[in-house]
Amino acid sequence: MPTFEGRQSAAGLRFAIVVARFNDFVTGRLLSGAREALAAASVDADALDILWVPGAFEVASAAHHVAATRQPAAVICLGCVIRGGTPHFEYICQAAAQGVTSAALSTGVPMAFGILTTDSVEQAVERAGPGPSNKGYEAAMAAVEMATLRVALEARS
Repeated sequence: MPTFEGRQSAAGLRFAIVVARFNDFVTGRLLSGAREALAAASVDADALDILWVPGAFEVASAAHHVAATRQPAAVICLGCVIRGGTPHFEYICQAAAQGVTSAALSTGVPMAFGILTTDSVEQAVERAGPGPSNKGYEAAMAAVEMATLRVALEARS
């Protein structure tokens, strides 16, 4: 029985990163983490499309569009929603998660969910710190693994 597994190296593959501008003091750090991870995975900086969108709600639409038109190996979705005093938090978080899932399933392009949903600014900043524990870094490495798994599966078809 064949076993398939993604790799942590994606030299020669293209990726897209969709980044929400809202809470950019956090999302900028997530983007830095994602870029660091992709560089560690031997992805050339010229093989990246970076799309800035207004907020987490808009991430899925841009991710779907870039996946359908540019056909990257994977899309990394980055954003930050911080709980406030209204139910808006729940609506945006659920819409973002469902939207990214729908975009991945409808396009067939792997998408990594790096949208933080935190109770406080402190929690968000903690998850966007330097190094491999940065959630942008983690999302990018998940995208690399899924992209290389897809390549391996397609090679065996």
